[in-house]
Amino acid sequence: MSLHLALGTVIESDFSNSLASAPEQKQDALIVRLRNGVMLHIRYAAPDAYSLRWTYDGHEAGIDTAPLHPHLATFPNHLHDTDGGAHPDPFTRTDTAPEDNVRQLIRALLDNPALGAVTVS
Repeated sequence: MSLHLALGTVIESDFSNSLASAPEQKQDALIVRLRNGVMLHIRYAAPDAYSLRWTYDGHEAGIDTAPLHPHLATFPNHLHDTDGGAHPDPFTRTDTAPEDNVRQLIRALLDNPALGAVTVS
């Protein structure tokens, strides 16, 4: 997907000092490994349809836009914590450019690699 290629270029340019390796292009995803131990899987089907999953220290959390939690203020996007709970997403917006969403999330993961291990509301 050309969007993933473009995101990889942006990430490599903006976060070169924070990457453990160059972003890895897969068939349907972009994998980003940060020097702090976070591994981020980026999947964009469209600018407003995405799944951003990360692992750190054996735990997984993520943000996606599956329309499953209409009661959350940020519907359809939401954050899944490491226990599987769904919370409003404080990092991305469906009306924001994918590269800006990814930048925002990577900055948050660099500040707190255990992001998602605590309840975010």
